[in-house]
Amino acid sequence: MADVNIISPKFAENVQKAANGFLPSGDDGSIDAFLASWNNFKSLLNKSVTAGSIFSNPIVSTYSLVYMTSNAYQGGVLAPNGDIHFVPSFANRGQKVNIFSGIVSTYSLIYTNTSGAYSQGVLAANGDIHFIPNANSNRGQKINSNGVVSTYSLVYTNAASAYGGGILSPNGDIHFIPGSTPVGQKVSSSGVVSTYSLVYSITLTNSVAYIGGILAPNGDIHFVPYNADRGQKISSSGIVSTYSLIYTTGAAYQGGVLSPNGDIHFVPRSANRGQKINSSGVVSTYSLVYTTANSYMGGVLSPNGDVHFVPCSANRGQKINNSGVVSTYSLFYTTGLGYIGGILTPNGDIYLIQYSATIGQKISTTSALPFDIGTCCSSFLNKF
Repeated sequence: MADVNIISPKFAENVQKAANGFLPSGDDGSIDAFLASWNNFKSLLNKSVTAGSIFSNPIVSTYSLVYMTSNAYQGGVLAPNGDIHFVPSFANRGQKVNIFSGIVSTYSLIYTNTSGAYSQGVLAANGDIHFIPNANSNRGQKINSNGVVSTYSLVYTNAASAYGGGILSPNGDIHFIPGSTPVGQKVSSSGVVSTYSLVYSITLTNSVAYIGGILAPNGDIHFVPYNADRGQKISSSGIVSTYSLIYTTGAAYQGGVLSPNGDIHFVPRSANRGQKINSSGVVSTYSLVYTTANSYMGGVLSPNGDVHFVPCSANRGQKINNSGVVSTYSLFYTTGLGYIGGILTPNGDIYLIQYSATIGQKISTTSALPFDIGTCCSSFLNKF
């Protein structure tokens, strides 16, 4: 894109148009429009999957960070100008890396909490990046396309891991994924915060129901089961429902990925098998090559169709290709609780977001047909 580094109030909207409407704007919340958006997106995925990769294995490299502390950030968000914002958890400042220049920098926040303020973030249709309130955050925080940080009031707050991750819905609402809260919470495209009832919840301290979510091709938002013994979703019309899972265990999955064929993969945290739900709602499991406690947290779809699990305490990378083949590969740097969440960039690189890692790490997927910046900002990809 020619104007990729220009910041203006309309820039996010222009990126959205360039991406054929992949980022919901709130102007047309109809499911027909959304399905058309998915079909356009899927056609791009199919071309990239067919093109494949230049090399058989990813190329892993590292880069320096400016700010490091334990449990610093949880997940990241790609902005239309190419900045990847790390979402502050225990960090007392924001940190970002620009994918075009490679420059890492920090900036001041209005609100911080060293007991886990936010978990993951969402790119809104107007270009604002919202940090999702987690353990002890009593207010929302966002940064706009001009770099201005602001906060806003929440309807519901809870000191026990209230929410973990968020998803942009087809009508422009940002849904917070319920952790230890009995109510759902969302912020509309006009900034109105509201709550809604859930069918299933866990409200016990230190017992979290869901962490992360996935936007399905039909507009449903699926909550990823962490300690929950059933799946839960909210439709594009606001109907909340649950469904049966095949495999459940404590700290089972954290985050998810939508694959080119419409399957939703739950990313294994401490689960000893993979689990997915297809576009028809059928749940199934599959074998993994590598499992360990706190192994992966979050995942990223690469242009060649591989779903990469983001290594947290794992000592190797793991991925599943478009044909369902699971494999592992070597990492450059590993540590306990190293990374949480990852971001795909237009050249096919996947940036791993630091949690307690002391260096940045990225995975070059060597895709033969990478995406553009608009596609990488899609609500189908730019999420936890």
